[in-house]
This record gives sequence, C-alpha cells and structure tokens, in this order.
Amino acid sequence: MRRDTFLKSLTALAAASATGLPLTAWAQSALRMMIPANPGGGWDLTGRSLGQALQDAGQAQSVTFENRGGAAGTIGLAQFYNARRGDPDALLVMGAVMLGGIITGRPPVSITQITPIARLTTEFNVFVLPADSPLRTMRDVVEQLRRDPGSVKWGGGSRGATEHVAAALIARASGVDAARINYVPFRGGGEAVAAILGGNVTIGGSGLSEFLPHIQAGRMRAIGVTSEQRLPGHNIPTLREQGIDVVIGNWRGVYGAAGITPAQRAALTERVVRATQSQAWRTALQQNGWTPALLTGPAFDEFVERDFARLRAVMVMSGMI
Repeated sequence: MRRDTFLKSLTALAAASATGLPLTAWAQSALRMMIPANPGGGWDLTGRSLGQALQDAGQAQSVTFENRGGAAGTIGLAQFYNARRGDPDALLVMGAVMLGGIITGRPPVSITQITPIARLTTEFNVFVLPADSPLRTMRDVVEQLRRDPGSVKWGGGSRGATEHVAAALIARASGVDAARINYVPFRGGGEAVAAILGGNVTIGGSGLSEFLPHIQAGRMRAIGVTSEQRLPGHNIPTLREQGIDVVIGNWRGVYGAAGITPAQRAALTERVVRATQSQAWRTALQQNGWTPALLTGPAFDEFVERDFARLRAVMVMSGMI
C-alpha cells in the first residue's frame, strides 16, 4: 500500500471516529486471531495478551484464537491467507521467526501477500541449560562445540528462527563452521521447553518470557542473552560479556488479511494501537520482559523489507542457506 494512501486513510478514520461513526462499529465486532504456533510459546503468549488488551480497551467485543503450528509459522500463514481473504476483523501473529522460515523454507504463501498492521515488541534470545546439565556456562558450551560440533544439540523454534540464527552466529564467532551445528527445531515454545527439561537437547534458546517460570523455579539455568546489555531485573550475562560478539533481537507483530481496503487497514491498525495503550498490555509487557516497539503504517512496511534483507544476509554468511 502506498504511503500517501495509508496516511489519507488514517486521516479519514480520525475524522470519522471523532464523530463516533465507523470506529465505534468496528470496535464492537468480534476479532479472529490466527496464532501460527502451538500453545505455550512466544507467539501464543503475544496473541492472547493482545487479544485481552483489545477487549479491555474496548476495541473488540470478543477475540477467538486458532493455533496452527509448524514450519516457522508458514502453515498458519497459508491457512490465514486462504481462509480470511477480505476479512477486516482478522489478525495473524507473526515476527522475525516467520521471516526466517520464509527465507529457508520458501513456502507457497509469503508475508507479502497479506496486510501489515503493526510491530508490537522486541525480545532478545536467552539461552538456557537444564538445571542438572554437566555444563555450567556458555564458555563450557563453546568448548564442547569446538571439540565436537554435532554433540551440542541446540533446541529452539522452527528452522530459521532467531535462536537458530543466534546459534549459527555463536558457532561462527567461536571459530566453528556454522553449517555443522546440530539444531533441533520445535513447532512451539511448549515443545522446546519440554525437550530442554527432559534433557533431550543440550541447550535451548528462546525469549525470556517462555523460560522465566522455569528459571525462577530452578529447573533451568540461564547462561547468556543476545542483548547488548543485561536485561533489567535479570542477572543473565550477555554473550558479549563472555567474549562472543553476537547481538540479535527478536520482534513480534501482527498482520491483517489479504484484500482488505486501505480504510479497513487503517481501522484495524487504530484498534491495535489503542490496545497497546491499555493497562492490560502494559502489564503483559512488564510480566513477560517485552520491550515495547510499536511501529505501524509505511514505516512498518519498510522495516519488514529491511529485516528480510538483513536476515537473508546473515543466513548466507552463516551457511544456513
């Protein structure tokens, strides 16, 4: 959608909502949200938190959720594209992980075929070990990786997820061929957590929100975070502190259906923006350690294009594609 078209739609929407016209009607409609991952992971938590915020902010009468995991979210993406074309009350949760899955998997449906709405949050990857692991630190992991790359099983989201990219970058920064890492993908955060706790992988990576209850309960040991500085309130060393020059973030957002009009896109964007101003959303940010990163309209379109290019370059450099 052209920048001027979107901005004109927003202006028209603001004028209409000032008279209590279309936005009131839209806010009373039920929303349908596709979560392209299994329950228990970051996308699931993001989608359900946003759904609650939409209702608390008076932007939706109700929100129904559908989980459809697999292939870095591209299975859910395809179903959303086919089932919700032209639906102004439908949202798809997505983010950097889906871009990585599109690059590596080349699915028949791409994110460019549906409608950008908003980036919502940024979250850095945290790497954890099971509490009873003989390895204690990221330095121990790197030493084992150097001795035998295949013996270190990295567990995380789908192939091409940010934790997969981070694992490849850690290997590369440690002098190991990134193509030799043994990455085990899972369809959702719940599956990855179970594999880590069960000792089926050596090390796991994901957002802090997915691991935090297990870290606090002593079932997992956090050994590194991919941020530039330690996360506020959490004593987890950065990779850079440990001599590994890797910084990478994960972002999440939402898209609307294919074929909606500029005015419908503007209205749906406004509903999401208002939801992010609610107390319910502020509480979710705090509880899950998410950094607010709201971006909408043409700026969000351009951001996604740049991130596609950045991820592709990193994957080529790391031997992932």
